[in-house]
Amino acid sequence: MNVHLPSRFFWMIFLLLIASLACNGNLAATDIPASPPPASQPIAVPGNTLETQNSPVSLPEKRENQAGDPDSSPNATRKLVSAGEKFVRGLYERPFNAEVMDTYFPYLDIVDTQGFKDDLWGYATISLSATDANGKLPGNYGVELDLNRDGRGEWLILASNPSSPEWTALGVQAWTDSNADVGGQIPMTADENQPGDGYETLVFDQGNGERTDEVWVRVSADDSRTIAFAFSLDMLGNPDSFAMGAWAGSDSLNPSLFDMNDHMTHMKAGSPLPDLFVYPLKELAEIDNTCRIAIGFVPTGSEPGLCQTFIPGESGAPVVGCTPSFSAAGVPMYCP
Repeated sequence: MNVHLPSRFFWMIFLLLIASLACNGNLAATDIPASPPPASQPIAVPGNTLETQNSPVSLPEKRENQAGDPDSSPNATRKLVSAGEKFVRGLYERPFNAEVMDTYFPYLDIVDTQGFKDDLWGYATISLSATDANGKLPGNYGVELDLNRDGRGEWLILASNPSSPEWTALGVQAWTDSNADVGGQIPMTADENQPGDGYETLVFDQGNGERTDEVWVRVSADDSRTIAFAFSLDMLGNPDSFAMGAWAGSDSLNPSLFDMNDHMTHMKAGSPLPDLFVYPLKELAEIDNTCRIAIGFVPTGSEPGLCQTFIPGESGAPVVGCTPSFSAAGVPMYCP
């Protein structure tokens, strides 16, 4: 027997089916996959990542200043240096081990330093005599900043074992002298029994804490012997100018021992100069530094620790500053 259902019965079934699907959410718009975030937006990743932090791009084209420092490699087998060492004035040329001086460390021997500055950053480069046998720079390197040019440093920026050709904060620290005792009674001069606690305040520590992106280091992609530093001028209080010296050392480059000639006598420190009775090196070894260069100011020649400066006199003749320095080739140029 054939049963014929009215057409309105089918319409009722269809409407009930539609209502059921709507209640179950099968027709909701959320079934459409969401669009991914734009690729240009950086993803926040913990650590010192350049994508999430403010970092320098490249050194300015215009150099503020430059100073050479003696290369001691020609005298390495003779266990001595010919220039660059003046303990009582805080100038050290000691890229050798202590006592026997039979090991020369080319990666601790500074031969050149340069300074740069723009509106946001101060920059420094330090060039060493050579890398180690593995092509690395396994020492500690730094720049010391004298903001008011009185010979007493205010900041010490250090980098340990730099290896990356990209800007990184790994191994980088910035120290300041909060109680102004660096340099003892007379800055840049050996003051017996006048030690302080040096650079005692750690302000920047590899990008950890509140300050995350204010000091950077990298090894030159073109010259594996050269290190570049970049430091935020805002961290320093936005100085218009400063004097800057370079340092290289092993564990001897200790922030708490500045100035080093205030923490030990010449006898205890020893000397790399064989004609002195305190030869050879003793407690102060495996370290090198430079005189300071002028960044953002014209030297008068009287700034303590500054590299030798030639200033035109009234008659047009050069007036020589009183601090010994070296040419770019490492030739000593002493004051008269």
